[in-house]
Amino acid sequence: MDESEDPVTLRPLELQDADVIAEWAADPEFCRTADWTADLPFTERQRFHQTLIESPPPGLIRLGAIHGGLLVGYVDLHGDEPHRRELGFVIGERGRWGQGLGRLAGAAALDYAFDHLGLQLVWAEAMDANQRSVRILQRLGLVETGRGDEGTFLGQPTHYRRFAISARDWCGGTH
Repeated sequence: MDESEDPVTLRPLELQDADVIAEWAADPEFCRTADWTADLPFTERQRFHQTLIESPPPGLIRLGAIHGGLLVGYVDLHGDEPHRRELGFVIGERGRWGQGLGRLAGAAALDYAFDHLGLQLVWAEAMDANQRSVRILQRLGLVETGRGDEGTFLGQPTHYRRFAISARDWCGGTH
């Protein structure tokens, strides 16, 4: 079995996770792809993530994505509407990309959203030029709902594509 098929579990982030997350930003290519500010000192990145862990903004649920006992990324469920939220996810070190961890983390987030939070709808956006993210959303069963704002990805002009999935479609599928 491919190790990426081991489950990804979610847990609340802990203060020491800020060190791991801050370390991901040491890779300039990761920062470019994730649209993070590059070239910040480690301590500044670490403090930023510690603050998010200790005192997240209203409406943000951020959970650590754990695979093989290690923090490999995080998922966000963001919004203040009672029955719908926006899905986001980041897989840390670039060496972990392309192993299916984004899909597994996204699936764990959808399970959490529908089973634990009782949401009715989860939506997401991905830049058209970021085909990895678009494919993950499609493989999770999210349906494209329209075109979003213009943006840039890796210096290339592009636009956001919007996706959504209902609790019924997620829970009624093979997930």
